[in-house]
Formats: sequence, structure tokens, C-alpha cells
Amino acid sequence: MTTKVAMDDLDKRLLNSLQWEFPLVSRPFRAMGEALGTTEDDVLARVGRLKADRVVRQISAIFDTRSLGYKSSLVAMRVPADRVDESAAVLNEHPGVSHNYKRNHEFNLWFTVAVPPATSLEETVNVLHRLAGAESTRILQTLRLFKIGVKLDMTGSEDAAAQSDGGYGEDQRPSAGPAGIGPAEIAFIRELQKDLPIQAEAFAPWAAALGIPVEALLERAARFQAQGYMRRFAGVLHHREAGFRANAMGVWKVPPERVDALGPTFAGFNAVSHCYQRPIYPDWPFNVFTMIHGRTPADCQKVLEAIAAATGITEYAVLYSTKEYKKTRVPYFTAAEEAWERKYLAGAGAPAA
Repeated sequence: MTTKVAMDDLDKRLLNSLQWEFPLVSRPFRAMGEALGTTEDDVLARVGRLKADRVVRQISAIFDTRSLGYKSSLVAMRVPADRVDESAAVLNEHPGVSHNYKRNHEFNLWFTVAVPPATSLEETVNVLHRLAGAESTRILQTLRLFKIGVKLDMTGSEDAAAQSDGGYGEDQRPSAGPAGIGPAEIAFIRELQKDLPIQAEAFAPWAAALGIPVEALLERAARFQAQGYMRRFAGVLHHREAGFRANAMGVWKVPPERVDALGPTFAGFNAVSHCYQRPIYPDWPFNVFTMIHGRTPADCQKVLEAIAAATGITEYAVLYSTKEYKKTRVPYFTAAEEAWERKYLAGAGAPAA
């Protein structure tokens, strides 16, 4: 694997651990060092360097958007080719736009947007359609979640075209839903969605801000994860800096009566980080979406061919990201989203085309 950053074997094993096995303990970097056969100081130095080199993007809680009462969707937008960058900049101003990519398709801007419980998703997308000067916009909300959970194998020990079980699915959402989220939980969410300080007692500043002991914060985090409000606590990498420069969205035309049966097969591939069923439109016939990250387009194509062979579905398209405009985690319960809505949602205008 070729990367822009020099990394040894321990760096790569550390990055795998950051993504999938981050310990919710008072001194997490010491626990990681013990598991990896090194010291706390070494882990702190390595993580600090990998963040400075932009390999590690952020270390924080990953919450389940729908369980918190938020509404979210993938959105496909077609904008004039000569103003893609300008339109993308407009979309990025919305605090709930967490991912925004240019892709090699007639629908050339693809972004995800999340809005608070009391806000209309459709109205928000209509405003974004107008502000971006879009020609056509399609809301592609999740009808069924089969898998979500990015894990970039830095060591090369996994076969990307092989299948496994990992990932967070629909059945892990809490039955209580947003009814389980009150003021105390919102304050907790606001802290744990921040980027973790790279220091020995990493959770101490968050606990101090909440006025509770570190042990109480960690207990609540573990409870949130067990309930399904928090999918996991983990590091997220800058894909390209980590060596995964190909980002393929494989979209599949699956007979509706076969989606439930085949969904777990699509989701089971190691290289598939996200797998959803989404709605179709007259100009968009694909109902199952698989996100694949590879070191090269050829790696992604190998996985797509393996998926086609395993499912028997041969009608599919591949959309590669050609430019990343924004990639972050959704910030929940923030003043920024309230400010955006005050500015733009009054008199939102006509629906998107």
C-alpha cells in the first residue's frame, strides 16, 4: 500500500485499533499500548504524529442519527458542470451536511444531510436545491440499513473481497428511540462528539465540563453503546492520506422481492462500509447502495465483481468520487444548525425538481 506518510507496522496496527477497538477506559492510550506491546507514551506520540500528518481525522463517539430523533438522507444533485465547486461550497455551509463529493455521473454532487427532530428534511433539501442552483435533486433516504461501519484495514491482513459479519445494522437501534434523549443526554452527546484530546487521561476534560467523574462518563458511554444510541467510539481516517484513494459507490438494481434476502450478502463483504436500501425514481433505478473503499479503482472493481458473483445481480453502476468537498461527523444539538435555520428556512420556496 502506497501512502503519502511513512508508517511502520506498529503505526498500521495502531490505526486498525483506533478504528475498531478504542477502549472506553480512563487511560485509553495506555490500554492500547498494552494490547499492542508498547508504552502509553509511544502510543500518544504516534497518534499525535498521525493526526499532524492528517492520517487520523478525528477520534470521537459515533452516534446513530435516527435514534437521536434526527432525520437524514443521502441526496443526489445535478448542477451545471461549470459551477460544481460553487454549489458544493453552498451545501457545505449547512452544519448537517457531513459528506459532500463530486462523482462521475449526471448527478454530479452527492451529499448527506441531517436535520434536528423538529425540522423538515424535505424543506431543508428544497432550500439547498435553490441555493445551490441545482437542475435536479433526488432525496435518497434509507429504507433499510444493512450495514454501517468504516474500517480501513491498514495492515493488509484482510481480503477485501471476502465476507464477514461486522458492522452496525438496523436491529441494533434502541427501541426507546428519541424518547430516551433528554437534557442530560444532550449535554453528554455534545461532549462526546468532540475530537478526543491526545493526552494520557483523555476523557478528563469532557468529564470536567459535565461536572461528573470520569468513571461516570465512561459508564454512560458504555450504556449508550449497549442501548444503540452510540454505534461505537472510534477514530476516523483521512482515506486518501491513509492510502485508500479510491472511493466507489456501487449501486445495484435488485428486484424488490429479493432485497431483504440479498441485503446481508451485499453487506457482508469486508470492503463494504455502508449498505442501504434506498428509493428509486424514473431517472434513478438503483435501490441497493454499497460503499467501497480501496487503494485503487482495480481493488474496488474486484470487490464489485465478487458481489455480483455472490448475489447474481449484474445490473449495477459504479460512481467514483472525483473530489471531496467535505467529510466530517454530524454535529448534534448545536447552535450552528439553529442559526442556519433562522437564516434560510423562513419562506423556503418551491419543492426541488
